[in-house]
Amino acid sequence: MRYLPLSDADRSAMLQTVGAATIDDLFRDVPESARQRGPIGGLPMHASEMAVERHLSALARKNTPAGEVPFFLGCGAYKHHIPASVDHLIQRGEFLTAYTPYQPEIAQGTLQVLFEFQTQVARLFGCEIANASMYDGSTACWEAIGMAHRISRRNKTIISSGLHPHYLSVCETMAKFTGDELVTATPELAAETDAERLIGAIDGQTSAVVVQYPDILGRVTDLQPIADAAHAAGALLIAVVTEPVALGLVKAPGEMGADIVVGEGQSIGVGLNFGGPYVGLFACREKHVRQMPGRIAGETVDAEGKRGFVLTLSTREQHIRREKATSNICTNSGLCALAFSVHMTLLGEKGLRQLAELNHARAVEVAGRMSAIPGVELVNGGFFNEFTLKLPIEARPAVHAMVDKGVLGGVSLGRLYPGVGALRNGLVVAVTETVTDADVDALEAALKEVVA
Repeated sequence: MRYLPLSDADRSAMLQTVGAATIDDLFRDVPESARQRGPIGGLPMHASEMAVERHLSALARKNTPAGEVPFFLGCGAYKHHIPASVDHLIQRGEFLTAYTPYQPEIAQGTLQVLFEFQTQVARLFGCEIANASMYDGSTACWEAIGMAHRISRRNKTIISSGLHPHYLSVCETMAKFTGDELVTATPELAAETDAERLIGAIDGQTSAVVVQYPDILGRVTDLQPIADAAHAAGALLIAVVTEPVALGLVKAPGEMGADIVVGEGQSIGVGLNFGGPYVGLFACREKHVRQMPGRIAGETVDAEGKRGFVLTLSTREQHIRREKATSNICTNSGLCALAFSVHMTLLGEKGLRQLAELNHARAVEVAGRMSAIPGVELVNGGFFNEFTLKLPIEARPAVHAMVDKGVLGGVSLGRLYPGVGALRNGLVVAVTETVTDADVDALEAALKEVVA
């Protein structure tokens, strides 16, 4: 049975009410270049189920899964080993089919998991409190800026040049509608971060300073001087962590004065999945909890004195008056948060430190071998499991040439910063515990041939 609930007269009445002459008028803000004209290329108008399966399988085979070739991609999405027990546990019926809990008396298991997840994130980030997750790291970054605006009652945010450009793009899009001023810069192929620039730019109108840790080039900086300068001016420090495994070795941002710490939790428990879904992490100081977006699961006791869990704070637009909400994000990445929590539980504190040590040691080895290739220079003064190489040629075609040799050799800065000539020779290489000796040999051979 076809589902056609509206007649032509219904559509005309709706368009007249909103002041549009045609349905096309509703899309006039979408650039012509971004509009789809006609059917999607390569897809038939109709086909049998078996034909559709064959066609989609053929399209899927054009992708290269991360586990099939030497893999050195990073820049916010990392390939780590995920124990089989993680997938087994998150597919249990009571977790897989449970929707995000709204009432305190249901889904106690899901609420307890979120409570444990919050505890893990708070400890990992060195903060006093964390929420029950968000969509992803980029939207969490913007929500942190909005939260700082509400706390400081200022609207000027100074953003490090080392913030992931995709995160920055999300923030710039949202700032168009809030009136927030974002002071940004483009990174340089230098060993050190732009900490001095950030400190020098702080003034009495600054709401917050945003610093990625480690940054887009893999550099690690001491956040304490930036936090001190921000606090002296009445501003907040927001730290963005896209590789949480790093916190198994480097000092937590909250312990260096960060007021809000956000990030992407994909590295722990969540596969690459060709781009999603991911899970946003968000933590802060307890005194700012009522300005924090999202929800918080809390522990309590019931009328019989038994341990129980409830939604303690829900400052989202579905729960309270829209104008009072701190965020319009409508749900959290619940199943991804569960995967994160299960993997973190399996690791434990000792396991996380060992995992971080493996990542760093492997990255140091690979950085040494690659920078020994004639013409290739290591940019970083320090790094965790990701570093930037300066090639003697443009990095973007070099990456494509290595792909032809069966090696995903890294992310070119020319791809992330198109049109910025000073960065076109930069190649960001990520090395995790999944990289084998054979993978390193393949990368070295491919890079030598490409830059020769």
